[in-house]
Amino acid sequence: MNIKKLIVLLFIGGVAALPFTIQTLQAFFGPDTIEVDVDTVSQRIISPSILASGFLAHEEEVMLSSEVIGKVAELMIEEGDSVKIGDLVLRVDDKNFLAGLEQSEAAVRINTIDIERQEVRIQNLERQYERSKSLYEQGLIGEQEYESLLNQLDLARIDFLSSKESLTQAEAQLDQVLDNLSKTQIISPIDGVVTSLDIKVGETAIASSTNIPGSSLMTIANPASIYTEVLVDEADIANIEVGQSAEIVAIAYPDQPMQGVVRFIANTAKIATGRTGLSFVVKIDITDPGSVTLRPGMSCRAEIFTQQEQRVAAIPVEAVIFEEDRAELRSEYFIFVNDDGTARKTKVEVGLSDDEYQELVSNIDNDVEVIVGPNRELRNLVDGDLINPKRSGSEAASQQRPDDFENNVIFSRFGN
Repeated sequence: MNIKKLIVLLFIGGVAALPFTIQTLQAFFGPDTIEVDVDTVSQRIISPSILASGFLAHEEEVMLSSEVIGKVAELMIEEGDSVKIGDLVLRVDDKNFLAGLEQSEAAVRINTIDIERQEVRIQNLERQYERSKSLYEQGLIGEQEYESLLNQLDLARIDFLSSKESLTQAEAQLDQVLDNLSKTQIISPIDGVVTSLDIKVGETAIASSTNIPGSSLMTIANPASIYTEVLVDEADIANIEVGQSAEIVAIAYPDQPMQGVVRFIANTAKIATGRTGLSFVVKIDITDPGSVTLRPGMSCRAEIFTQQEQRVAAIPVEAVIFEEDRAELRSEYFIFVNDDGTARKTKVEVGLSDDEYQELVSNIDNDVEVIVGPNRELRNLVDGDLINPKRSGSEAASQQRPDDFENNVIFSRFGN
């Protein structure tokens, strides 16, 4: 019983002494402060840019297909071979076309002989007509005999014209057969490399524009014409201009950036696969591939620099807070500065930015310390909070944990 009373008395005494203990600890350690990283405004070179993804492609690339149907009799190349313009790369079996050629040539000869026969007939009838005309004028033959001979001459001339048209038709058929015969030989239209070979000897080449087997024979591309094709969102396309420089990184070579220049901007937007908004095709010529082995179809990303490098007053982008009130159609940018150990929320105007730094258009002294993190503290900071500043700088910032930079810009709402 005495032990229970003692425990109760000790508990009551501890509760009574708790306020005194907390006050003592606060007096010893000081008021609650938030440890933050700070940095000063510095002059930085900012290169505003736009990121876009795409792939490598050939500007000069042709997919060869046959215009006639027939079995592949001979292949003169293999995949990866270099070819010159005019080189014979494939031959389709031409046996049936050669038979058709002989038939068409025979038809031309027959019609030519028929024309010669018609010419001789006309000459003979003309001589007979001249004699009959003289006899008719002398009254030695009747009118009926004279007119009959004249009609024969007229019909012969008509038959002659018909034979000439038949010869024209036969010659046209011969030209068509010769054209089809020439199409049995597939010629390279460009200088390049055979990037794909889709048919073998003995398979049937089909005259078709669809992707059915046999319709595609091979693809030839000029390796010197490789470029980058990326899709730029419609919100950013207004900042893209022909001639702007770009840095291209192929996924297969992440540590070997290539240099390029914007050459073409599409006039019409399109909906790309896997995207909800509209995008514009932008073509970038590769001016310096470095040591990268370029292969068409490679996925890549491009950073297009929309303005020249400029040295401006800037702070780390993680220090900028963006606040938006959609109801009032109002959006503002803020930073927190160190006011002798107190966080002061300050409205600022911003300008150019890149992945690391944001330009400050507002006039802020270079010696003013700006709170740059950690992100988990900065997004919950309130004007007037007591802080324990720790000098950050680029070196300290690079040592922060990855979760300190979840977002480049902090988004919040008024009234939240």
